Amino acid sequence: MRTAEVVVIGGGCVGTSTAYHLAAAGCTDVVLLEADALGSGSTGKAAGGIRLQHADALNSLLVRRSLAEFLRFEELTGVPIGFKQVGYLFLLSSAADLDAFRRAVGVQQGLGIPSELVDVAAVREFVPQLATDDLVGATFCPSEGYATPEAVVQGYATAARRLGVRVETGRAVTAVRAEDGRITGVDTDGGPIAAPTVVCAAGVHSAGLARGIGMELPVHGEARAIHYTGRDGGVPGSAPLTVDFASGFYFHREGPGMVFGGRQRELEDLGEPAVRRLPVLAGLPIESSWWGYYDMSPDSNAMIGSGPVDGFHYATGFSGHGFQQSPAVGEHLAQRVLGLPVSLDLSPFSAGRFRAGAVRPEKFVI
Repeated sequence: MRTAEVVVIGGGCVGTSTAYHLAAAGCTDVVLLEADALGSGSTGKAAGGIRLQHADALNSLLVRRSLAEFLRFEELTGVPIGFKQVGYLFLLSSAADLDAFRRAVGVQQGLGIPSELVDVAAVREFVPQLATDDLVGATFCPSEGYATPEAVVQGYATAARRLGVRVETGRAVTAVRAEDGRITGVDTDGGPIAAPTVVCAAGVHSAGLARGIGMELPVHGEARAIHYTGRDGGVPGSAPLTVDFASGFYFHREGPGMVFGGRQRELEDLGEPAVRRLPVLAGLPIESSWWGYYDMSPDSNAMIGSGPVDGFHYATGFSGHGFQQSPAVGEHLAQRVLGLPVSLDLSPFSAGRFRAGAVRPEKFVI
């Protein structure tokens, strides 16, 4: 029977980050298993946003730590990720949303994050093409931006392989095995692998795998679509990743065109609020569209932790924030596995919070 010290399930940004950070810390007897191709799940369908502006301060801290790694990603892995540090601009059209973001900005600034409230005149300077008549304000943070998720996955995987990690694609995990309260390994469609430690970072598939060892991970898929226009409608290349918070419509420049999406999967449902906020969009042909799943938790915050048996660790339910948090989460999981001091205390994100009635809703979900 094949063996490993650690099996990582999932070849998205969190799984590959975990494998890389394990190897970088000296644990190289690691097998990463991906049922399809690397980045073929939620990561490969993501828009690539990296933002510090969250309602939950722990999410802001996770992204702050991740941002430091994104900024030196090519140095660490040898792979460029096309990070455009143009900032995030949240457009606010209600007094209630403005109050919520004002409070969040206060918390973020206390953490050293340079987010700020800006007026509608500043919004028009950022993106002159926006319709702003109904806006009551906005927030902006210049440290944020967007990168290419596929490049991040490939970068982590390449660096992990270089350090000795075995990365296997087209290898599905069918069950996680445990005996006498301890992990013993996994079953795959290519045979079993014995291992004392398993890290489950399989997105929406994590629930079924955890159930096999008696654990409930309440994660479900929620479809999101993204569309690409081949022209930019005059939107400047320096435009921030812009979010109309009330509708969920967002966009950013991409090559000669733009990427846009929202909370709605169907274009006909997104079209009206999108064109109302960015009228030039009506004249831009859509060249391609794709969709994938957010792995949602009941409170829209990630589930990260260990148990219920020794040697089992999990990270899922990111609710659209997995890519931007993946460097820090992978580092954290590696630290947990190796018994090292953790850089961030993520115990509030344990899945046990739902049983304990300690939910902590993240309200700034796009």
